[in-house]
Amino acid sequence: MACTTKYIFVTGGVLSSLGKGLASAAIGALLEARGLRVTIQKLDPYINVDPGTMNPFQHGEVFVTDDGAETDLDLGHYERFTTAVLGRKNNFTTGKIYHTVITKERRGDYLGGTVQVIPHITDEIKNSIRMVSGDVDVVIVEIGGTIGDIESLPFLEAIRQFKADAGKDNVIYIHLTLVPYIATAGEVKTKPTQHSVKELRSIGIQPDILLCRTVSPLSDSIKSKIALFCNVEKESVITARDVDCIYEVPLGFHKEGLDDRVVEKLHIWTRAPRLENWADFVRQYKAPEHAVTIAIVGKYVDLTESYKSLNEALHHGGVPNRCKVSLKFVDSETITADNCLEKLGDADGILVPGGFGSRGVEGKICAARYARENRIPYFGICLGMQIAVIEFARHVAGITEAHSAEFDETTPEPVIYLMTEWFDEQTRTVQQRDEASDKGGTMRLGAYPCHLEKETLALQAYGRESISERHRHRYEFNNAYIERLEQAGLVFSGKSPEGDLVEIVEIGDHPWFLGCQFHPEFKSRPMTPHPLFTSFIKASLENSHK
Repeated sequence: MACTTKYIFVTGGVLSSLGKGLASAAIGALLEARGLRVTIQKLDPYINVDPGTMNPFQHGEVFVTDDGAETDLDLGHYERFTTAVLGRKNNFTTGKIYHTVITKERRGDYLGGTVQVIPHITDEIKNSIRMVSGDVDVVIVEIGGTIGDIESLPFLEAIRQFKADAGKDNVIYIHLTLVPYIATAGEVKTKPTQHSVKELRSIGIQPDILLCRTVSPLSDSIKSKIALFCNVEKESVITARDVDCIYEVPLGFHKEGLDDRVVEKLHIWTRAPRLENWADFVRQYKAPEHAVTIAIVGKYVDLTESYKSLNEALHHGGVPNRCKVSLKFVDSETITADNCLEKLGDADGILVPGGFGSRGVEGKICAARYARENRIPYFGICLGMQIAVIEFARHVAGITEAHSAEFDETTPEPVIYLMTEWFDEQTRTVQQRDEASDKGGTMRLGAYPCHLEKETLALQAYGRESISERHRHRYEFNNAYIERLEQAGLVFSGKSPEGDLVEIVEIGDHPWFLGCQFHPEFKSRPMTPHPLFTSFIKASLENSHK
């Protein structure tokens, strides 16, 4: 095992969305398969302090950690591919770095000196990297953005300096780049990679390993050419080939010898890799015996990145059911009471995910009603649970004006409302919510415990009475309506240990109808799928047979 912490810095060139996050996660998976302890960190160049208030259309989903950090979606990849449990220290942005430095300056920490990008900003970036070193053998650090972006320069300078600080045998640089295939010429082109590496070398970083994103395996001659022009060994030019299933990426990298090159360059002795579980998962994923269609009813239907963890959790739930899960994204703004059959009639299960804002809410309520009345499995997550409550209150309990105070502040029947205080598990104190505070500081965030009631669908799925799940929301179920809704048949199957916060609701006489206030998708893993998703897909499969 490693006797000192080693560092891998992952950068990207040519264009965005090449897959640095997946590549970093796959490297982590390979190193864990060799018995190493790994953590992964994302350094993002944007000036937002965190992505909590960023539009999912632009940035994708916000991933939430146990300690309540709102982070980049790549941290979801890191947790799904490794056993690491990440937190606030695993995601730093330009905004967070500058905020820390300016706070120190105002406090007088710099003794009146001139505060500059070098050394003060770069030192703070290096400090953030050291924060996650802890009890791990390898720290993998992904630098967001693309080489050449002006926003990335302080981070690149910091990781250039880091090699001198940590020792040259303890740091390597891996650069992900593009080798495009030009159909009209019938050949791949290496020039984008050459220019990307040239840009990286111009700021003082020589990559040790190149990951070349491409549609087909690179020939030896192409690898030799890239190695020659980019000043790396041919064995360090790795094909990062497009795959059908993202969980094939670690297997593909291993086949190319990436993990061998990494441990060799970091001077680490490890056991032989054990990748049988990855191979078994991919085999089951790609050879299902059954198929179901799940309708995801939301307002971010144009970009699947908006629901990244959710999509993956549904696929995870399909594997133990030997089932292919096809996702049908339905824009909730297009759904009315008159067209539910047209929009949702081919769905074996219906899922309403989390979200904010009033757009498309009535369409989601129509979808919940359609699932309830037609006995189609329904899974409501966060807002999806609140939608289920509103629909049940209106059409079953006779509370015809039921609504959420988030969407109608003047509603006379606020079955969902903004709580003014709640118990914070992290600080073990009662927190007061300030409605005038910054948007990023008004939510219940992170992992909270939940107690499950006996003889419920939730308990059957989890197999235990005490659970912990991650939250990201401002509004809660209004306890003033518990008695009326219980009498109408709504089951409150999960509550906070104190009993004052409703976490899960069900309909007892329905084949599978469950809403949860938390986000179970954040804790689903390919080899350990979340029990609610496994149970939901099983019920959807049974419904498809009907």
